[in-house]
Amino acid sequence: MSLNETPSGERTHIGFFGVRNAGKSSLVNAITGQELAVVSDVKGTTTDPVKKAMELLPLGPVMIIDTPGFDDEGKLGSERVKKTREILKTCDIGVLVADACVGLSDTDRELMALIGERKIPSLTVWNKVDMGTALPAPEGAAKVSTLTGEGIGALKERLARLIPEKEEKKLVGDLVSPGDLCILVCPIDESAPKGRLILRQQQTIRDLMDHGAIPVVCRDTELAELLKKPGIEPAMVITDSQAFKKVAETVPDDIPLTSFSILMARYKGFLETAVGGISAVGDLKDGDRILMAEGCSHHRQCNDIGTVKIPGWLRAYTGKELSIETSSGNEFPEDLSPYRLVIHCGGCMLTENAVLARMDEAVKQGVPFTNYGIAIAFMTGTLERSLRLFPALHERLTGKDGGA
Repeated sequence: MSLNETPSGERTHIGFFGVRNAGKSSLVNAITGQELAVVSDVKGTTTDPVKKAMELLPLGPVMIIDTPGFDDEGKLGSERVKKTREILKTCDIGVLVADACVGLSDTDRELMALIGERKIPSLTVWNKVDMGTALPAPEGAAKVSTLTGEGIGALKERLARLIPEKEEKKLVGDLVSPGDLCILVCPIDESAPKGRLILRQQQTIRDLMDHGAIPVVCRDTELAELLKKPGIEPAMVITDSQAFKKVAETVPDDIPLTSFSILMARYKGFLETAVGGISAVGDLKDGDRILMAEGCSHHRQCNDIGTVKIPGWLRAYTGKELSIETSSGNEFPEDLSPYRLVIHCGGCMLTENAVLARMDEAVKQGVPFTNYGIAIAFMTGTLERSLRLFPALHERLTGKDGGA
């Protein structure tokens, strides 16, 4: 990812849904101005979700998602419908595309209900209005023709107005003052991306700079020497969770310390739930199933954090024989009842809506939900310290206020 590219998790995700041959792909092509999706009169041409990052003014950076027909049939069709459901959970805006010559089907109404359950802004698009057999559009629907281009410009304007302006959220900027020096500890090991920092580290650097703070980046192996240098008086230290224990032992206790993952959980809106869910670790029993969930798909190294390191720490900490399962990317089980605990990544590659949908599903099914950073801090004995920056959560964890 280039430094000036908006991360996927920060883009407004707009999903286009409907039955086969409603014209979803043609509409996506018309909106993006590109032949992004293959179009054909043959039903089921779109077999997998197709994504396109673009700028949609005045909304800004968006991710346009074309999905397979929700009425797809057969075994493969069922898998495509499942993928479509998964995509819906990641969306900030849901667009139902209906064929004006056919009208709303039962499947369309089912999709409308599913989008409504997500409580996200939505819009019905009445496609193929240029056809002589077109039916009257439902109230409030956007009327378009992908063949003639009629209504495409107006549709883009309506999509751009669907999401109201939100108060700008800060990853760490509200915790620092202009001129504050902040040390970011970024270990370089076999799992670190070659030639670059991971996304949440990049985002933290940028957020600090946006608020006039001064980020100083080092590896965990150079942290002790850095702290000894004249003039190095950090207002805060932020570390990769994997180095929590070593960094906590190195950084004086009076210097605030937290992790990138904990900051990301707060930014995505699930830190409080993650702190509440971590107590389940102490109640784990032999045979309990744990779901390690990640928002991205990546090549796993021999010491991968989600499949090797945290499972190893869990087994060592609890002394129990645990069954560890993983999910990645858009995949996330609908039925969480078999699991005793869900441990999620920071979610930097997912939208806030996508992460909160997963959290809500776990809470609804009574399954504790936490994240990598909280779990690692808990098992290394550094959670209390890492939450001092957040007095309400610190008090909840310790039963005393953050200054005690």
